[in-house]
Amino acid sequence: MGTALRHSGTTGARAQGVTGQRRRDDAALRAALERLRDTHLYRARRVLDGPQGVRPVIDGRQALSFCSNDYLGLAAHPELAAALRAGVSRYGVGSGAAHLITGHSAAHRRLEDDLAAFVGRPRALLFSTGYMANLGVISALCERGETLYADRLNHASLNDGALLAGVRLRRYPHADTAALARMRAGGDAAMLVSDGVFSMDGDLAPVPALAACADAAGARLLVDDAHGLGVVGRDGRGTLDVYREQGWDDAGDVIVMGTLGKAFGTFGAFVAASDAVIETLIQRARSYIYTTALPPALAHATSAALALAQRDAWRRAHLQALIARFRAGAAALGLPLMASTTPIQPLLAGSAQRALAWSRWLEAQGVLVTAIRPPTVPKGAARLRITLSAAHAEQDVERLLALLARLPDRAVGD
Repeated sequence: MGTALRHSGTTGARAQGVTGQRRRDDAALRAALERLRDTHLYRARRVLDGPQGVRPVIDGRQALSFCSNDYLGLAAHPELAAALRAGVSRYGVGSGAAHLITGHSAAHRRLEDDLAAFVGRPRALLFSTGYMANLGVISALCERGETLYADRLNHASLNDGALLAGVRLRRYPHADTAALARMRAGGDAAMLVSDGVFSMDGDLAPVPALAACADAAGARLLVDDAHGLGVVGRDGRGTLDVYREQGWDDAGDVIVMGTLGKAFGTFGAFVAASDAVIETLIQRARSYIYTTALPPALAHATSAALALAQRDAWRRAHLQALIARFRAGAAALGLPLMASTTPIQPLLAGSAQRALAWSRWLEAQGVLVTAIRPPTVPKGAARLRITLSAAHAEQDVERLLALLARLPDRAVGD
């Protein structure tokens, strides 16, 4: 009994010490959070009630949204909802295991085949998220200490993949392949990585020039086409197809990563590449091996989404017409848009404070546009990330332009 009391006392003292440390840590965290608020960098979540769409109910109020990545307007499409229900009836709700145990279903296999054919690669491999896909590819195909070259504006997951793999990460100026060649001169490289469509700028990567650089270095090229697939290229086949259409000879050795929760309206991600690359990922990609497989019903619905996205060519045509109308109207207003032909239309604000003020003012008028601030974008390059959807009507764009004409403090700069 005495021993029990002594143990109890020791445990209590340790617990008290840990609690005190936790209090001190929380105080430091609260101070850091206040600094974020003071510098206009604090982020807060909104609550969506109901389906995704261009007129969502957010925090109990309906708004006109220009900040979703649902580029083709498929996230709440009735055909996909019906396909998901059919998938649940056939496969159940959860996959129950990792792909390499008992979680790899016929629905997964069919979707992988569909995706490989869509992007023009021998095989595809499903991942749970684009983040996990990028981490998996880089860590599986690069050795610790090798060099990886990355566009300075790449998505964070590509940088984190390099950190996880323990490679030497060298970042070249955005889309500057001449600078990349100078940086690489005389040195080896294991991999080059780039967004296909850059998520915050909306421009396309110079894929043919990057492929030439990769060939010269004996390196692999990974293109994260999360924001290109479904939107650009013939039938929405992505950034590589834009250049194929212009005459680029795609040798088929570029590794393509794509996500399914943007233009295709569902969830998940995939990597498409050669048979040897895909087999290597199955054996070595930890973010594939050590996680539960995507629900098979969702894979079943995504196959339907892929077919729908290809069938409804009018969605991309309508989207391109909206982009052209918006850019023409913005130019007439003298708005500082960045160069982009994609649904991502960034409006530069300069300071984080101004971007946040613009976003809040638009929200007060019933229009949602996200303020993008550091560290997502460089300091001094805060912006409104305006995204268009095939679900928007022309009058929606006109309403947005009319409000942008009245933006308070439209001068850009800090």
